[in-house]
Amino acid sequence: MLSAKDNHTLTRTGPNTAMGRYFRSFWMPVALSRELPERDGAPIRVKVMDEDLIAFRATDGRVGLVEPSCAHRGANLFYGRNEEGGLRCVYHGWKFGLDGRCVEMPNVPKEAAYHGKLSVKAYPTQEFAEMVWAWMGDLS
Repeated sequence: MLSAKDNHTLTRTGPNTAMGRYFRSFWMPVALSRELPERDGAPIRVKVMDEDLIAFRATDGRVGLVEPSCAHRGANLFYGRNEEGGLRCVYHGWKFGLDGRCVEMPNVPKEAAYHGKLSVKAYPTQEFAEMVWAWMGDLS
């Protein structure tokens, strides 16, 4: 018989769990390619291994997979605008690229120290067999 502790260990897949770390050492299917049919189209919400994420197809056809909270004020990037290679936050217009880096900050002076330093969590993706796959493991 499986103890409650063992059951918890084997069924939890969050980022800091034993099974979460194990499964993150494999490419995971996160969406069907047809769920993201058009470039610069509407993003979709996905939940993978207990993480809420946003998937979107960029201008060049690649798929981005990022955490849903903007690094600035925490606004949900699902409501953002998918344009020119990134998701633009609906709140202050910060734009995040496929790699999660903030590439535009229209409300911040160019000389501000944190230009190019802020990002949201992002996972690399590949499309294969009409599916979007993500690598959620350690990239080091």
